[in-house]
Formats: sequence, C-alpha cells, structure tokens
Amino acid sequence: MFAAIVPAMNEEKSILAALTTILRLPISHIILVLNGCTDQTFELARSIPDNRIHILFFSEPLGIDIPRAIGALYARQLGVRGALFVDGDMSGDIYDNLVELLASIESGIDVALTNCYPYISHRQKLAKLVLKFRAKLNRELDLFKSLGLATPTHGPHALSEQALKILPVEAIAVPPLTLYWAQKNNLIIKVATSIPHEALHSPRKHRQHARLIAETIIGDCLMGLSLIHDQPPSRILGKHNLLGYHPGRRFDLLEYWEQSLKSQGTFYEQHIIIPFSSFS
Repeated sequence: MFAAIVPAMNEEKSILAALTTILRLPISHIILVLNGCTDQTFELARSIPDNRIHILFFSEPLGIDIPRAIGALYARQLGVRGALFVDGDMSGDIYDNLVELLASIESGIDVALTNCYPYISHRQKLAKLVLKFRAKLNRELDLFKSLGLATPTHGPHALSEQALKILPVEAIAVPPLTLYWAQKNNLIIKVATSIPHEALHSPRKHRQHARLIAETIIGDCLMGLSLIHDQPPSRILGKHNLLGYHPGRRFDLLEYWEQSLKSQGTFYEQHIIIPFSSFS
C-alpha cells in the first residue's frame, strides 16, 4: 500500500494532467495537499470520481515544502509502505519514472531520488550557484559519488515506510535536511530515475521567484552543512542571511497538524475531505 503526496497551490492549469498520471499508478491513496489555493484547483480535483483521493485543504498558504511534510504525516498515519512525492505542477509524461521510484522503494531503498540535472554544458549563473551548494552538501555527506546533484528539493522522489517513521517531519519540510537525517540514521539513499527538468513541464516563473527559490535552496543547504559540522542550523553565507521563502514556512501549522492528526481533533476535521470516514 503506497501513497502519492501531491502538494498544489493554484495549479488549475496542470492538476488534472498530474493526477491523471498518478491515478495510473499502483497506489492506494492520493494525498492532495491544497495550499492557499484561490483558483479552481479544488473544484477540478473534486471532479475526479476516484475514492483514493484524499484532499487536505488549507485556505492559508503553508509556505514552500510544508505541504510535503503535512502529507507525509498523514501518509504515516495511514500506515502506508511508502510515499511518493509529486508536485501538482508536474504535468509531463513521467509515469515510467514514477513507477521506477516506487519499484526502488519496494526493493528496499529508503530515499529514492530523481536526477533532474543530466549533463548540461551551459547553465545560467544563478543555477550554477545553486548546484554548487547542492554538490557541496552531497559531498560532505559522502553521497556525491552515488547521488551527484540529486536532492529531494527537485523532482519526484519517494520515501519508504521506515523513512517516514524515522525522519523528523521538519526535515521533510526542509528537503536538504532529509538527506542529512537519512544519512545519520543509516537509511539507504539512491537515485532511482532521471528526468530532465524540462520534461516535468513545470511552468516557468518570474525572475524574482527564481532568485527567492535560489536563496531558499542555498539557505537550506547551509542548514544541512551546519548540522554536519555539529553547529546550530544557520542560513548565513558571509554577510548574507539567505532566507528566500524560508520565513513563509508555517512550521506552527505543521506542528498543530501533527498534534491534531494524532487526536483527530477539530483542526484535523476542518482541513480534510476523504471518501470515507476512517483510516483504512
């Protein structure tokens, strides 16, 4: 029994294509985490007559990556054997790649990643800087030979049942920290598939977004590097505190969700739409 976790924020142009691909997979639950949507994403998702779709609806923006952690907690509560993470804007033909990720988890891998950066000779300056810090983190974790530039930050990936239980939920909300904690707990980490970024069909964003994403990823990697060196997590590089979208991450709502999920309290009930009344 596997689950797919699908974070989505205003993805009305891509959500049906993404879900159509995911619905073909041998999975028992599709956990759609709607994150501050103001478009028709919810209505489109509800139009699909498939009882595997569980919608976790949050009217407030949760911030980047927090929806992954929200979905992971829910998947853990369901008792799944593993979870696949696919963003709601990934509308490309990636079915075979998703199958490879699931097969990797079935074979005993705990953290299955996608290589979204096959060899490219020319990259923009900002992309080179981001990849430099991804490479540095993977090297200091002694994972670069096996992972290269692969990271849970980018592309579909999957976690085993053991990883869902062991990894701190905050680490799933800061993807580079997933690698740190997985390595620390001797989990098996592997690149399971390769998808050039363009094949994901994720829409292009404006320059300001690109800059903030770059700051977020580099800052996340710096946090991981701090932990490797037994230092308090820091996002500081020289004179700069690389925050990016990090301040928008609603760790408070994540903590509240974790508490309410255990008791199935009011906060839980207010944010979930499922096709049946109890966990299976």
